[in-house]
Amino acid sequence: MDKEKPRREIERLRKELEHHNWRYYVLDDPEISDAGYDTLIQRLAELEKKFPEYVTPDSPTQRVGAPPLGEFTQVEHRVPMLSLGNAMDEEETREFDGRVKRFLNIPESGKIEYVAEPKFDGLGVELVFENGLFTVGSTRGDGVKGEDVTVNLKTIKSIPLRLRGKAANMPRRLEVRGEVCMSIKDFEALNREREKKGEPLFANPRNAAAGSLRQLDSSVTAGRPLDIFLYAPGSVEGWRFSSQWEFLQQIPVWGLRVNRHIRRCAGIEDAIAYGAEMQKMRDTLPYEIDGIVVKVNEFAFQERLGTISRSPRWAIARKFPPRQETTRVIDIVAQVGRTGAITPVAIMEPVRIAGVEVQRATLHNQDEVDRKDVRVGDTVVVQRAGDVIPEVVKVIPGKRPAGTKRYVLPSKCPVCGAEVIRLEGEAVARCTGISCPAQLKEHIRHFASRRAMDIDGLGEKLIDQLVDSGNVRSVADLYFLTGEDLVPLERMADKSASNILEAIDKSRQTTLERFVFALGIRHVGEHIAKVLATAFGSIEKIQRAGEEKLRSIREIGPQIAQSIKTFFSQKGNIAVVQRLRKGGVRWKTPAKATRGRLAGKTFVFTGALEKFSRDEAQSLVEQAGGRASSSVSEKTDYVVVGTDPGSKYEKAKKLGVKLLTEKEFITLLGKS
Repeated sequence: MDKEKPRREIERLRKELEHHNWRYYVLDDPEISDAGYDTLIQRLAELEKKFPEYVTPDSPTQRVGAPPLGEFTQVEHRVPMLSLGNAMDEEETREFDGRVKRFLNIPESGKIEYVAEPKFDGLGVELVFENGLFTVGSTRGDGVKGEDVTVNLKTIKSIPLRLRGKAANMPRRLEVRGEVCMSIKDFEALNREREKKGEPLFANPRNAAAGSLRQLDSSVTAGRPLDIFLYAPGSVEGWRFSSQWEFLQQIPVWGLRVNRHIRRCAGIEDAIAYGAEMQKMRDTLPYEIDGIVVKVNEFAFQERLGTISRSPRWAIARKFPPRQETTRVIDIVAQVGRTGAITPVAIMEPVRIAGVEVQRATLHNQDEVDRKDVRVGDTVVVQRAGDVIPEVVKVIPGKRPAGTKRYVLPSKCPVCGAEVIRLEGEAVARCTGISCPAQLKEHIRHFASRRAMDIDGLGEKLIDQLVDSGNVRSVADLYFLTGEDLVPLERMADKSASNILEAIDKSRQTTLERFVFALGIRHVGEHIAKVLATAFGSIEKIQRAGEEKLRSIREIGPQIAQSIKTFFSQKGNIAVVQRLRKGGVRWKTPAKATRGRLAGKTFVFTGALEKFSRDEAQSLVEQAGGRASSSVSEKTDYVVVGTDPGSKYEKAKKLGVKLLTEKEFITLLGKS
């Protein structure tokens, strides 16, 4: 079969898609419709599926698909990502200019050239490109070390997986800093969707962007409308920039997105005028800004100025004032989200802020309530955080009426009456009821998912109908459904009902680890479920285990032990487990762990393997007494490297972890 023709078409499609991404995200001048773009990427995906040997890490189809992480690993920034000092008004901005001139021995009458940029209200990140290829992406973290979120950043379409142009015309290594953000329009749409599902709302676009980027499952991040603006270099090898303005003009040539409102200013008064313009424009911008950043343009001057504490002397953030109003709190209610999170919400006398009537404001969690000491009857200052979501800024103590009481979240769920707990180290309190109506739909979705009970065909719309019709009041009710329950539902003919019942029946035969995972116990993912199944061998023994016994199991710490114990202390949860068994859910007793040839060894896999799927390889490790992890750390014993390895390979080399080829891995297993 002639494979040259499909190879050429694959390369052509990739280049065409990269071109259209550049036109859309960098130049803001698309040449193709969304439908046309979708047609191209669908064709590329079809060809790559048929000819997997031509799949490359920088293909547009590879933005999503990495397995969920167990945890984020740390990345050390070569050049610290510093925080900025603040100027709250024009006078403080002029004082900054005076300090710069004095340090550089420039007369007060002289002028420093600055670059002024919008200050985005997002999450700071660093992208690393090596020979044009995007290799590592991390959060700012503490400025010295951040979290490796490469797989999540790859889902953001405005980040190129490979820079445009020839390798000879770009740096060998380019570190570039920027801000991941979410447009106001997309943020509001996301919150409307979360509200429909009963999930906690994000406080503002920044929280939404940060929460989306820090998902362990990149497919969740891919479903969130994230964007990025890039604005600063880190370490650069094989290229030299002389100024901030030169840097901002060059990186779009390589396909990196820069905000179009940047400006080169001939002195501090120009920068101040720019700030006044941006403050007037902020209501018309599609994204949130909370000020401007003013930077000395010449990199030679920046180097001479250096840093003080953890801030550069050569840049300052001119913050815009928030828009606030005062009103009175008439009640505080506990709202139960789809995941069981209990959120205190202030109900207030209506007040208009920036043209929008505000009546409710989230208080986030008990710590926030305690810190601000918000009480029913208080007069409070309210602002729209990020000019979008209302939040209580502070209480005005002088207007507090006599007899007010501190607010405390209820100890029982206001919806189902189950115990409300807050685990050590967590800010959010949660309902522990598996059948709580406020979170039932989410519980069923998780319970029926592929890696849990794997009930094929039980999608979100059908779950909505089953719960809304009253046919399902707990996950156990699924195993008592009949054709008569299903057929009257929308788009449910006899054949469809039969298929669903058949899928439910098939799921009755499962494994203990899948069953434990399906219960949705807080902090009990697939791996911990497997640990519990292997250690105890039965659901009854897990139910009876005390915290001390649970903590004696390797990999189960105090937080997980408390979560498991609390879950099984709820009579309603025990009743659901018993009803599931009555409904025919069963499994074979798992084999006790034995000390195999890989006992005590931790393995991580990166890249594509030829002989096994990733799941098969991890299973072989566990069968031989070892542990398969999703992230590389100092405790990792081996990293098995397949074709096209990712950032785990680079991290393993950096940490000195032993690398194995697939052939060496097979030899270590003792298999031919």
